[in-house]
Amino acid sequence: FCESKADYSLFTFRKGALIIILLIYVDDILITGNSLSHIFQLIQNLGKLFSMKDLGPLHFFLGLEAIYSSGGLYLTQTKYTMDLLHRTKFQDVKPISSPAHTGQKLSLYDGDPLPDPTEYRSVVGALQYLTLTRPDIAFAVNQVCQFMHQPTTTHWIAVKRILRYLKSTPTHGLFYQPSSLCLEAYSDADYAGNPDDRRSTGGYCIYLGYNPISWSAKKHRTVSRSSTEAEYRQLAYTAAEISWLRSLFKDLGVSLTTPLIWCDNISSISLASNPVFHARTKHLEVDYHYVRDKAVRKELDVSYICTTDQVADVFTKGLSTARFKLLANKLMVRSCPISL
Repeated sequence: FCESKADYSLFTFRKGALIIILLIYVDDILITGNSLSHIFQLIQNLGKLFSMKDLGPLHFFLGLEAIYSSGGLYLTQTKYTMDLLHRTKFQDVKPISSPAHTGQKLSLYDGDPLPDPTEYRSVVGALQYLTLTRPDIAFAVNQVCQFMHQPTTTHWIAVKRILRYLKSTPTHGLFYQPSSLCLEAYSDADYAGNPDDRRSTGGYCIYLGYNPISWSAKKHRTVSRSSTEAEYRQLAYTAAEISWLRSLFKDLGVSLTTPLIWCDNISSISLASNPVFHARTKHLEVDYHYVRDKAVRKELDVSYICTTDQVADVFTKGLSTARFKLLANKLMVRSCPISL
């Protein structure tokens, strides 16, 4: 077995047409490959060296439920969601159709400080783990995570709204289906959206064919001086994630076509491909020209997409219910028809 350079918990074995893949997390192991007999033999050999138990086909792993259907694979955290709702006594609350208010921008100075922030921190920490299969709540969770040190009553109301949304969608998760091996990403930034420090919020979603495999909603570490800079900075973050994914797929023996990033800011696309703009962007850190280097070497394509079709919008701002539902559907977030 060879250790992956992209992920040190991933090991691959190749011999001729045979491939076996091991993913290890502490004492939990996932094994897959293209030969059931060799997988069974490996499990037997490991069983001679270690005390282990074969739990059969994947159904439950680290709180994630894997449910198979004729059309594909559902990954959900239904049990985890229900346990969270019961722990917070939100199992009987009135449900709501979106996790954040339209245009929601929380401030450090909104509301009164909570007398005991313990519950707030506990619930928000639990919500962070739920974003593994629920990209639809990533932006709302990112917002409330920014106030762990000094949460207020307004921030707690935002957390309760997320819980009310989960009450209406407890069985939702990701649906994966067979598709092409083509990487596409959507990159977006909400310029100077934070009312306290005027940092921008950036987001991306990366698809393998029809299936979302990586997403992020995060506040930028530095202040941007223009919307172009904010969008270009987010392009750099997205490009870095794509580079890591390409390295990971290379370790898995999967060859990919040139990845494509969709961006709704024409100026940042020009920066990625046109060196003439360099004189206007000397205040940008050198490492953000990483994107342009990738584009010049044809390792990455950056193309324009209109704002109405920008999937990454759901990671950068609070949206209307109709638009939120539309983008959540594009993220393949849907209700699982079967429960474990």
